[in-house]
Order: sequence, then structure tokens, then C-alpha cells
Amino acid sequence: MKIRVYYEDVDIGGVVYHSKYLNFCERARSDLFFVHGKTPVWQGYHFVVRRLQADYIKPAFFGDELEVKTALRELARVKVSLTQLIYRGEEKIFAMEIELVCLKGERIAKIPPYFQELFAQFQSQKL
Repeated sequence: MKIRVYYEDVDIGGVVYHSKYLNFCERARSDLFFVHGKTPVWQGYHFVVRRLQADYIKPAFFGDELEVKTALRELARVKVSLTQLIYRGEEKIFAMEIELVCLKGERIAKIPPYFQELFAQFQSQKL
């Protein structure tokens, strides 16, 4: 997913705020559903972040065009683990490992086929 860095994303020096990288990745994860005609919230099922590890490699700046790439690391009964990388051109500037847990309402739930089918498409994808 391509993302342009806007003024709202940066500090006074034009450097992207650290939390915005997480927002960019969140937007890309949501977009994975939308581009496949699905929604990340379905019949009471949704995902929440259980754990993440972020590596800020180089800064991004106002006006940069970034690309967020996402790949599946693991698909388990109630959780999905993803790798998300952000590039500026060919240069990797951010990396994140994230684990999401499926909930139905407020309870942990088995990932329904609706979501499993979508995630299965990303099992062979390499970054």
C-alpha cells in the first residue's frame, strides 16, 4: 500500500512522528481486507493487537511516498502474526512484527473461515 507523508504526520522539523509508522501499518492491514472485498469487522469478529515489536531504521519526512508491505508469518487457531515493512523507494526504513488475536465481542475466538481464507492468500508471500 502506498502512503504519502502529510504535514499532520510530522513534527516541526518535517520528521515523521514515531507513532505514525504504527498508523501507516494499521491502515495497510485494514486495506488488505478492503481490496479483497472484505471488512476487518465481521459478524462480531474483529482483531486486536496482542504484541508488537518495532524497529525504526531510518526516518521518513514530509512529502515522502512510502510503501507498506505485509506478509503472513503464522496463522493459528485464534491468532495471526504478520511482518510489516515500510519502504521509501528501495530503502527499508521501518520493520514490525505484530501478533493479532481474534475476538468475538470481548472474548477470544477461533478465527472464522471468512478471515482464514483471506490470510491464507498471504502465506506464500515473501517481502
